[in-house]
Amino acid sequence: MRRLAARAAFVGLALGAWQVASSLATSRVLLPPPADVLAWVGRAAADGTLAASALVTLRRLAVGYLLGLAVGLPLGVLCARWRLAEDTVGLAAVGVQSLPSVCWAPLAMLWFGANERAMLFIVLMGTVGSIVLATAHGIRSVPSIYARAARTMGSKGLHTWTSVIVPASMPAVVAGMKQAWAFAWRSLMAAEIYVVVAGHAGLGLLLHYGREFHAMDQVLGVILLIVTLGVAFDRLLFAPVEAALHRRWGTGRTP
Repeated sequence: MRRLAARAAFVGLALGAWQVASSLATSRVLLPPPADVLAWVGRAAADGTLAASALVTLRRLAVGYLLGLAVGLPLGVLCARWRLAEDTVGLAAVGVQSLPSVCWAPLAMLWFGANERAMLFIVLMGTVGSIVLATAHGIRSVPSIYARAARTMGSKGLHTWTSVIVPASMPAVVAGMKQAWAFAWRSLMAAEIYVVVAGHAGLGLLLHYGREFHAMDQVLGVILLIVTLGVAFDRLLFAPVEAALHRRWGTGRTP
C-alpha cells in the first residue's frame, strides 16, 4: 500500500507540475494542460482511432520483437560458446546496437519500399544487437563452479548446457530481453513516422500527423499511451518473470 501511495503521489505531482507549466507557457498550443490532452484521448478512444492504431502498432511490435529473439538468441549463444563468433558476430552486434534505429529507415525503404516488411526490418535491426549481447553476457557471467559441480555429478556436454548454463544465465538474458523490448518500441516509432503505409496507421503515424498539424494535445496523448503501454507490459510481463528467476537463483534484492 505504501508503494502504491507513493506512485499515486508521484503521478499527482507530475500532473500538477504539468498544469503549472501549461499555465505559465506563452501558448496553450505548445503545451496544452492535462485536461485538453485527456479530452483528446477520450475523443480518440470513443471513435476507435486510438484502439485501432494501438492494435496495429502492437502487432508490428510483437512480430518484429519475436523475429529479433529468433535471430538474436542463437547468435548470442554462439558468441558465448566460440571465440571466433564473439570476435565477428559479437563485434557486429555492438555496432548495430550503437546505431540509432532511424538510420535504418532510408535503407529499409530502398530495399523493401513503404510497406510492412520495411517496418519489421527496422524493428529487427533495432533489437537484435541488444539480444545478442545480453545473451552472450548472461551465459559468460555464469560462475564456472556451476558447470564444474555439474560435471562431478555426471553431467556433460549438452546436458550441462541445457540443465545448468542456460537456466543460470536466464536472469541476465531476460534483463536483456526487457531492454530489447524498449529498443523495439523506439525502432517501431521511428519506422511508423518515416515509413507511412497507406491504410495501416499506427501510433507513430498519429505522432507524425500531430506534429504536422501542430496538434500538441494529440502528440502528448499518444506519448502518454505509449508510456502507459510500456509500463503495463513491464509490470505484467517482464517483472513477474524476473522476480521468479531471481528467487530461483537467489539473486533478488536484499532487504
